[in-house]
This record gives sequence, C-alpha cells and structure tokens, in this order.
Amino acid sequence: MSPLPTSLPPVTLLLAPSQSPNLAATASPVLNPAATIKPAASSQPTPSHRAVQYWGACSRCCSGAVYKWKDTRVKGIAGLGRTRVSLRSQFAEAFSFHRKFAICLISSTGVVFFGDGPYVMLPGIDVSKHLIYTPLILNPVSTAPAPLEGQPSTEYLIGLKAIKINDKVVSLNKALLSITREGRGGTKISTVTPYTVVETSIYNALVKTFLKEMLPLPRVPSVAPFGVCFNATGIPSTRMGPPVPTIDLVLQSNSVFWRIFGANSMVWVRGDVICLGFVDGSSEVTTSIVIGGHQLEDNLLQFDLAASRLGFSSSLLFRRTTCANFIFTSSA
Repeated sequence: MSPLPTSLPPVTLLLAPSQSPNLAATASPVLNPAATIKPAASSQPTPSHRAVQYWGACSRCCSGAVYKWKDTRVKGIAGLGRTRVSLRSQFAEAFSFHRKFAICLISSTGVVFFGDGPYVMLPGIDVSKHLIYTPLILNPVSTAPAPLEGQPSTEYLIGLKAIKINDKVVSLNKALLSITREGRGGTKISTVTPYTVVETSIYNALVKTFLKEMLPLPRVPSVAPFGVCFNATGIPSTRMGPPVPTIDLVLQSNSVFWRIFGANSMVWVRGDVICLGFVDGSSEVTTSIVIGGHQLEDNLLQFDLAASRLGFSSSLLFRRTTCANFIFTSSA
C-alpha cells in the first residue's frame, strides 16, 4: 500500500435478505438524478443478501482532496454519516431497513451491508457471531467545515479510555480522550482519512512506548506522512502481518479492546522500508484520534444506530479470512 492513496476502492453494497426491495434501478438523490444503483445477478457465499456494486464510500461529507483522486470507475461517493440524506438513511427509510449497516474494507475492494447480518465469509465464517460491542458517542457540536449552529456532529465516535502496546499502558493525557463542550477531543472512525491521525502529545507517547517494545530493527529516515520507519530487510512474515508489538485501543473496560496487529499498524512504503502507520496530526487537531482507513482494513465494523453501538471484529486475519472473501459474480 502506498503512503498516499490514488483511488477509491470499489465497494459492494449488500441489502439484508428480509428487507431487500426489488432494485431494478433505484435512483440515488445523494449523487444526482441520473445516478442509479442496480442489483448484481448473484452473490456468493452470501446468497441471502442482495448485492449492488458501487465505487467509493465515506463516513461523512468528504474533503476536496477526495474529488482529486483520479479513477474513471468512480461515479460518486456513498455518504454513510448520521444525516437524513446519507445513503444508509435513505435506504432505511425507503425500504424499512433496520437502522444498521456494516462495512468491511481492504485497499482494493470492500463491502457495505445495509440492514442486519449475518456476515458470512469464506470458509463459511459468520463474523456477526464474533463481534465485540462498544457504545457510539455523539459529539453535540458539529465538526463540519461549515457547521449549522446547534447541530451535532454527523461522525461516528467511540469512547476510547486508554491505549496499550504489548499490554503496556501508554502514558497520555486522558483528558484528550473526552469530548469538550466545544466539541474538541475524543476518537472517531473515518474511512476518508488514509491512516490514523493522532494529536501530537498522544502520538509522541505512542511512538515512545512502541519503540521500547519493538524488535531491534534499524531506523531509517522517515517517509512522509509517517514519522517512524525501519529497515525491514529480513523481517519475517506472519498471517497477522509484520511481527511487531500489538496496539490495543481500550474502550469501556479493560476487557473490551480493539487489537491492532502488524498488518494494520505498519505500512510497507517500498521493498525494504516499513513505517508505523500513525500520523502526527499536530497539537491543534479538533479530534484527538481519527482511526483511518489502513487501520480499518480487514476489520468488519457494524454501526447499529438504533442501539447506538459499534460492533467490531478486530482483524479478520486472526480468523483466517479477509474482507476480500466475499465472491461476487456480477459487477452491476
């Protein structure tokens, strides 16, 4: 994966079987009157879901940088935020879906489920049975570029309480993990941000602890946008990615955590150089931690708006499957 993404991945939208309408050609006012979403001929190994394919997905109104990405396959952006005009809101209202959707992304493709599960992947693993749940937090203050006064944020935030590396607690200012009256701080999930962006003091503490726990690999000059890179010549390969310290995002209790393995914490920037895939966002960031796309890859995330909770799988590589293990026989 290159440090700077150049295109949006194709995203296949799956409609829950009990709630699937007849999608002969459904107009999508989110994009423009001419845009349509059509069902694929078939979907395996999840034939109970109706499938449609779409290029690109984001969790909120995307920044101008997204529109500069050059890819002739991209027809628009599927908004999934907490707004009534988002695709997930329109589907839920028009077709009586549960107020629930799930995403499972990798760098080259991905899938979005609207409605309920199951979420079955080769070799027959129902990921919905292995989800861990944490509350979704609402930021009462909009962080949009041009917010309306009194409107809450449309983003998805979780209540991060601590960070551990190889079970060692990272010493950081925990006040930054809470949302202030002004809407600053906290932790959000973003499919628009390529790599996790962290407030400077948290970033420095994370790097310090990570380096203490890291294998004795020689450091090399950093490669933008990353600040910590290594000579990876001879580093062994494992099913979970490079054998580096695990990073745990601790949530409402010590027993509830999102574990990040080497496949999601490290980025290969060229053949012999590997970097820690976290970015220093400066001390003036609005949100203290923004969990980015690379850290979301091969993790299934279920956003349950009715119950106001997030279900997450941690890395599917641990279960010997990936987000690519949905097989689609049509590219509608």
